[in-house]
Amino acid sequence: MLIIATLVVLVPLVAAVALVLQRQHVYDSNIKRVQQVFPEESTRPAKVIGAAQNWLVIGSDRRPGEGGFQRSDTIMIAHIPADRKHVYLIGIPRDSYVTIPGHGKDKINAAYAYGGPKLLIKTVETLTKVRIDHFAALDFNGFITMSKALGGVDVYVARDVYDSANKVTWKQGTVHLDGERALLFVRQRYGLPEGDFDRIKRQQAFLQAMAKKAISKGTLTNPFALDEFLQSLTKSITVDSGVSIGTLRDLALEMRDLRGDDMLATTIPVAGTGMVNGASIVRLDTKEATALSTAVRNDTLDDYFADQGGLNETSLVQ
Repeated sequence: MLIIATLVVLVPLVAAVALVLQRQHVYDSNIKRVQQVFPEESTRPAKVIGAAQNWLVIGSDRRPGEGGFQRSDTIMIAHIPADRKHVYLIGIPRDSYVTIPGHGKDKINAAYAYGGPKLLIKTVETLTKVRIDHFAALDFNGFITMSKALGGVDVYVARDVYDSANKVTWKQGTVHLDGERALLFVRQRYGLPEGDFDRIKRQQAFLQAMAKKAISKGTLTNPFALDEFLQSLTKSITVDSGVSIGTLRDLALEMRDLRGDDMLATTIPVAGTGMVNGASIVRLDTKEATALSTAVRNDTLDDYFADQGGLNETSLVQ
């Protein structure tokens, strides 16, 4: 599930591609691309004026097209402002109860299982009125190989948390995540005080930590570690067919001054949780979610968060 599968990982990827042009053809050939992921133009929100971009980033247990689609485990909108000074990660809880075009009301992660990237994009665009410019998906297993390539990353856990499903206790303090431990950490849901909401924050914190490590001097000056990371990353991601190596190279140049701390995270506002047909669901706060979506469309998230707050604290997670 990571980058560009999280675009958060797209940031280090892009930056790195710019630094290793001699290997770009290798990394480019590793990336899987899917055709026709966008809905019919007449049904889509208007294109945003200016250079801002919105990527829909998902994570699941396999790359799109490998054995069919399953419910997406992670869904985020990555908003890249026109000034390229930040990347905003907007998490959408997988259990958000929304209208899925052609399927009625259901959890948003069902859209991917019902109709792959195209239906999920249509669902997100219908929900937010935000036009999605690009799609990226990351195989969960990418967390294992990428974290190993970087020698692991560190996140800070606020208190002891027990994962009963995997019989793992995360002790309060700095936790080193490498390989399988990284995957267990970002996938834990049960045992967390706020369930999926805490998991979203964990994933965002992990992505931020990985981005920092990937663009650190220690990685960028080590050609072997950098190559291993980029090989792992590009073999784990899938993007829409409109994402060429030129797209990444241009974005790399535009974002060359971006650092890990410039990646800011939030979660779409929710009104609460409930049950529908015996299944737990998340009810979105329509008014507040609309305000956030409007700021995304208008490329005014800096002003929105200055006025409203709401950024997730990723330096300390449950």
